[in-house]
Amino acid sequence: MIRKHSILAMVTLFALGCMTTASAGTIRCGVHLIQDGGRNGPGKYEVLKKCGEPAERFGNTWVYEMKGNRYVLTFKDNGQLARISRPS
Repeated sequence: MIRKHSILAMVTLFALGCMTTASAGTIRCGVHLIQDGGRNGPGKYEVLKKCGEPAERFGNTWVYEMKGNRYVLTFKDNGQLARISRPS
């Protein structure tokens, strides 16, 4: 009986961990996580493929609206994702 409760507790904690929201610099598109920065950050094509069309585009700045949140993605001139921010 105690073992059943331990397993249930572990499964519950795992599920809660999976449900946390993505941090700044990260955007969740369905089952995909897009992360900014780094030398090998995702490019525009990969973001489009995983997240679809943005709500707005201003050159190298794209705006996505997901679940009531706005995310501003800024790309470098070479097309790699430089930053993800959430305006207040």
